[in-house]
Amino acid sequence: MTDQHRFERGTDGPKVIMVGVDGSDSSLRAAAYAGGLARRQRALLAVVYVQPVLAAGAALGAPVAEATGGIAEDLVAQIREAAERVKGIFDVRWEFHTLRGDPYAGLVQAADELKADAVVVGASEQAGHRIVGSVAIRLVKAGRWPVTVVP
Repeated sequence: MTDQHRFERGTDGPKVIMVGVDGSDSSLRAAAYAGGLARRQRALLAVVYVQPVLAAGAALGAPVAEATGGIAEDLVAQIREAAERVKGIFDVRWEFHTLRGDPYAGLVQAADELKADAVVVGASEQAGHRIVGSVAIRLVKAGRWPVTVVP
């Protein structure tokens, strides 16, 4: 067997797998799926939550920043709890990032800044997204990274 045809073990996998989470069941399934990928590939799992910013009229009387900040804190707590449960059995390097703004633009920005090799998101659970298009569909159409959409 010549050197140019020799098998290389563990050198071609992704280094950063990014998952977008928003607290929905499908995004949490996407996080679990991405966590498994990161563990098997020995990649960094970058968990990203984009805190939505509502239009001024929609936010009247509602402490939106506090609510979305609370979601971010809850997501971090859930991820830490899951990581602790499997500690010693499965080790996954992970980090949590949160941004504010449009979910699609935020995930694109995060994927670029983190130099993500793959993006994992949950399928939209909103019926209207089948017509208008979901964040997942927009990420796939961008064609900049391999995107896995978890149902």
